[in-house]
Amino acid sequence: MAVVSDQATSICSHCDRAIPSTNLDLHFAHCSRNLEKCKICEDMVPRKFAEEHFLSTHAPVACSLCSETMEREILAVHRGENCPKRIVTCEYCEFPLPAIDLFEHQEVCGNRTELCHLCSRYIRLRERDAHESRCNGIISNVAESSRNTHTAERDRGPPRRQPQEFSKKRLLFTIAITGIAVLLGSLLFQRKV
Repeated sequence: MAVVSDQATSICSHCDRAIPSTNLDLHFAHCSRNLEKCKICEDMVPRKFAEEHFLSTHAPVACSLCSETMEREILAVHRGENCPKRIVTCEYCEFPLPAIDLFEHQEVCGNRTELCHLCSRYIRLRERDAHESRCNGIISNVAESSRNTHTAERDRGPPRRQPQEFSKKRLLFTIAITGIAVLLGSLLFQRKV
């Protein structure tokens, strides 16, 4: 329930608020002595907190990531959308890295290939979405590539090694080399002692 007042009001010349005319002189004396208008946002703030208001609301701040100085109001937007050192993820491998390095990383990462399990073709990661939308699942030995290769040339080439065979051989090789290095190291250490 609102109470309607028929009392006449006047505008305070210090704070620009409508004040009942009968209280205007008393209000102005209190207002001009205790309140100060912020030069930036034009809010009325207590004089004793004017500097604190400026520092906490309007003072330029440095981004903790890139050290660029800006107004406090835009800092959150800068950190979330514009900071070159904000952490973003690669759309192909979901690796987190600074935004400034994203383009160069995705140029390399998007050129990696992955086997399409529907058609058995190797597809570049950057072309994966387009391929998936038009892939009909027909198994083919033809690899999609930006190069124009003929079927006869592909048939003459050596067959691809299976990734599992390669990784098992590499693991055994690494274990053998490590074992030899440990053996040689222990023999050399025993000679010194």
